[in-house]
Amino acid sequence: MPGLEIRPTSDRLRETLFDVLTAGNPDALVGSVWLDLYAGTGTVGIEAVSRGAAMVYFVESSRRAAEIIHHNLRELPIASGVEVLMRDANAALRELDGKRAQADFIFLDPPYRARDAYRGTLLRLSELALSKTAVVIAEHDKKFDPGEEFGSLKRTRTLEQGDQALSFYRRG
Repeated sequence: MPGLEIRPTSDRLRETLFDVLTAGNPDALVGSVWLDLYAGTGTVGIEAVSRGAAMVYFVESSRRAAEIIHHNLRELPIASGVEVLMRDANAALRELDGKRAQADFIFLDPPYRARDAYRGTLLRLSELALSKTAVVIAEHDKKFDPGEEFGSLKRTRTLEQGDQALSFYRRG
């Protein structure tokens, strides 16, 4: 999109992500709750809905990107089990924590140049009451290492594909 700094997760990387999450159990996402932080166009959260997620919270601070998410949801059409929160990730996490929303999967994909956002968001996530089995996935440039450990979150796996990588975190 002209004028927007949206870098949607590539189809191939998104497919790899969901293959990993459903390996051995194609119904692993059915009934799950997702946070799609720095959602951009919402492709990851929309894929989660298509694979049976019960609820997806799309968090995006850009008004234009949030409008794109709303447009994409209408076009599909997806009307239930989704909420678009137009605010920054930390404000959204405070709000969701106050509602006691426990996510099973948290996907974050800050702009690659905003490297501090990884650390801040992962530290904040480590302080929240995540479900015991919650998986946090950070998409990042493969030349950038967001870190091994953030409070109670510890990296369990890294997958590289092309110039991108996914780091998976769980409670230690």
